[in-house]
Amino acid sequence: MAISIRAWRPSEAGHLARMANNSNIAKMLTDSFPSPYSLSHAEAFIEKAGQDLPPRLFAIDLDGQAVGAIGLHPQGDIFRRNIELGYWLAEEFWGRGIASGAVALAVGHAFAQFDIDRVFARPFGNNIGSQKVLEKNGFALEARFEKTLLKNGELHDELVYAVRRAQWEAKTS
Repeated sequence: MAISIRAWRPSEAGHLARMANNSNIAKMLTDSFPSPYSLSHAEAFIEKAGQDLPPRLFAIDLDGQAVGAIGLHPQGDIFRRNIELGYWLAEEFWGRGIASGAVALAVGHAFAQFDIDRVFARPFGNNIGSQKVLEKNGFALEARFEKTLLKNGELHDELVYAVRRAQWEAKTS
């Protein structure tokens, strides 16, 4: 099983739309993630993903096939030494270690390509799978905010996980 992260290909728009059009994925992401997820959403996302230098929006690739998405979102102003990590995986690939591998690759890329000290992620409190992915990659729980996220009419806890450059370098050296 070869896991990599790579640029999205315009020819993958239909495949991306089919994978992403899943309420079980959308319910764990911000409202900026379209649901339902259409072909036009996929085309716009792939076009946007190709514009960043250094690249920061990637396909999660398993043996040559896109199976999800992962992105690095640099912060501005006084938060500029931080990048937020976001990701999702097609439901049929959950529980196979793919997201953990992709997160490791994306975090390595973030520290290599950006002048940052910290990569953080903010999973929903009920997203146990995502919490485990982050913990496997050396992220520590920094905060829990109770009932701060409103998704589909329900309040959810927001967790903040992070890994620091020094921790990452010690882990990977």
